[in-house]
Amino acid sequence: MIEQDTVKLLRECDAGAKMGIRSIDEVLSRAIAPGMKKALSDCRAEHEKLGEEIRQELSRFQDKGKDPGAMAESMSWIKTEAMLMIKENDDAVIADLMTDGCGMGIKSLNRYLNQYEAADERSKDIAKRLIHLEQTLAEDMREYL
Repeated sequence: MIEQDTVKLLRECDAGAKMGIRSIDEVLSRAIAPGMKKALSDCRAEHEKLGEEIRQELSRFQDKGKDPGAMAESMSWIKTEAMLMIKENDDAVIADLMTDGCGMGIKSLNRYLNQYEAADERSKDIAKRLIHLEQTLAEDMREYL
């Protein structure tokens, strides 16, 4: 049970890290404020680093990981493009989108932590660090709302 829950939790972390990177990639070039660009770039780099750690852990179990759901990615892209076309202040829109995305990520990852409670401590730590990344980015975005 421990191994099974560990792999499942790591897969969800893998999908979450990839979704975070893709979401940041969608908005980074449109950010105007230097502070916002730095916060997004730094968070993206941390997601990449944690994603590599997740994939290394998954490889111990001969698992290839998990990509974000196609529907979630499509809906995220559509919402991002629509909001950025309609609104004038890209930074405020980006902050709004990223804050919402971080909230969904935090909620999902906490749900998976509870669902896969038999996972090993190493994978739980990874999930908690990913949650912390999302919380930090959401806090960094507040000044641009």
